[in-house]
Amino acid sequence: MYPMHQAPPFQAPYGQRPNASGHPVGAVFLGFFASVVVSLLYSGLILATYKDQSVTTANTLYLGHALLNGAIVGWLVGMVGHRNTGAHVWGAVIAALGAFFGYINSIPLVVAESESPGAVWDLFRYEPLWPAKAWWNNETDGGVDWFSPLGLLLAAAAAWGVAYLIGSRRRQR
Repeated sequence: MYPMHQAPPFQAPYGQRPNASGHPVGAVFLGFFASVVVSLLYSGLILATYKDQSVTTANTLYLGHALLNGAIVGWLVGMVGHRNTGAHVWGAVIAALGAFFGYINSIPLVVAESESPGAVWDLFRYEPLWPAKAWWNNETDGGVDWFSPLGLLLAAAAAWGVAYLIGSRRRQR
């Protein structure tokens, strides 16, 4: 009769240890809430300073907001999600969406403050997607504003990069 052996603490196929480090869903939700807060702060900053901004200042603030949003989301996703690649990817998507919505939410606020809230309502009834079209179009040349997709790329790259760096340094449990 063979001696009894102690069973391993896990039952995985082919004897591999499960990779269950971090909380990816919690990381994504935490990154989402942080992105919403950063986007609201950016919209408030634009509302408070839009009269004194040049095009260069507005572009710099937008790209700075995209980098800050990406860095904060990436830091939170990396801290909570650890090495989970899915959490890193969703953090990048959330940071890009945060940069986009921070910009387009500031446009109706500026129009409501400079004109009237009724003007915003009329614009939305006539053209529901006008803030997104304003995000894409260049006011001075009438063409495409290439700073807009650059901001999305910066936010996504910053979020993924920071999440990867922070998550890879986390000890796997």
